[in-house]
Amino acid sequence: MVNICCIGAGYVGGPSCAVIAYQCHDVKVTIVDLNQARIDAWNSDELPIYEPGLDEIVFARRGKNLFFTTDVDQAIIDADLIFVSVNTPTKKTGMGAGMAADLAYIERATRRIAEVATSSKVVIEKSTVPCRTAQSMRTILEANSNKNIRFDILSNPEFLAEGTAINDLTNPDRVLIGCLQTPEGFAAQQKLVDIYTRWIPKEKVITMNLWSSELSKLAANALLAQRISSINALSAICEATGADVDEVAYACGTDSRIGPKFLKASVGFGGSCFQKDILNLVYLSEQLHLPEVAAYWKSVVTMNEYQKMRFTHRIVRTLFNTVTHKRIALLGFAFKKDTGDTRESAAITLCSYLIQERANVAIYDPKVSAAQIKMDLTEPGVGTNEATVEKHIQVCKTAYEACADAAAIVICTEWDEFKMHQLDYQKVFDSMQKPAFIFDGRLILDAPKLREIGFRVETIGKSI
Repeated sequence: MVNICCIGAGYVGGPSCAVIAYQCHDVKVTIVDLNQARIDAWNSDELPIYEPGLDEIVFARRGKNLFFTTDVDQAIIDADLIFVSVNTPTKKTGMGAGMAADLAYIERATRRIAEVATSSKVVIEKSTVPCRTAQSMRTILEANSNKNIRFDILSNPEFLAEGTAINDLTNPDRVLIGCLQTPEGFAAQQKLVDIYTRWIPKEKVITMNLWSSELSKLAANALLAQRISSINALSAICEATGADVDEVAYACGTDSRIGPKFLKASVGFGGSCFQKDILNLVYLSEQLHLPEVAAYWKSVVTMNEYQKMRFTHRIVRTLFNTVTHKRIALLGFAFKKDTGDTRESAAITLCSYLIQERANVAIYDPKVSAAQIKMDLTEPGVGTNEATVEKHIQVCKTAYEACADAAAIVICTEWDEFKMHQLDYQKVFDSMQKPAFIFDGRLILDAPKLREIGFRVETIGKSI
């Protein structure tokens, strides 16, 4: 039996290694974390992460060949392959603050492996890291371990989209495995190839050098975010000229050189990866003395922030240039549908701005708790304190409750239950103040039908 240890039981490590256990019954997978509450949740009936299909996979293999524990040292000792899947947040202070990745958790995990390991290991970067992080890991491992123990390092970045992570893991577009171009590196690489090709076609498992694999993750996210910022920039032109951003996106997407994906205008992208990875790329470019490259990628983030502020300004202007004491129903707080993740959600920026304008915001999201919403809105840097949030924010249990007596509705997340065939918009309209405004920040509503009901509709990328 092959023994796998995954250090880190978060959004990446948990689902990724649970799928390995599900697909390979003769592989023992132990997912470890120092957070006892998180491990307890993984061992309970209510997992700490909401992801469609994840429950079934975990419940099918937990206790058989899938285990969750805080005993990090024993899992390291027993493992043949060790995935390092810890958090790499953006630094908040010091050199590179606001852009560079904080690799403290990576270094801590690496040092622990070196101190505890009693036999040779294949150590696999799963976290998103700057290019050449593997070199730092190798230096730490070799300087702190028994000289008779060999460590081979691989890069195996994740390409998961929250909400579709299980499908992304069971039927991925590609799996990247990078290694040092040495006989030992190729041998270590093959061990991981042999795991993935149990269920993934061999042509989708791409082998490459270590540095290309590390950079490919940052590059992929930067290119995807660039497409979103590009269509959002065009949405501003559409609103000013009378063009329809959906029609423009469709016309461009039919070009085989461009394709239709990620050309959906919105209030802006969020999530744990896009902004963090782009800023990481900006910092890397600056450190490599490539200022023009850094400025190019930074403009993608600048456009995203502009789109969020442009949308909030449109709300205030439309509501007769004031939202003071007006009830605004915010539908959706997660950064995208089918996840409870709120990291970098556009809704946080929008709420913060509306609170500053002294609006009363009623929030409903089917998967985000009231505690999470209030924590996000009082995080340092958001600009709102606990007393202000308590005064101006109401977290509701249904969309109908949020919309009752509201002056306006703002669609922030594209949850299916907010679409026309799911929510009774006639009932919603009847419960609202008049005129009843609705702002579609995700292009999921049928504006003509809403206007027939009586709504005043404002849509991203459309002037009417």
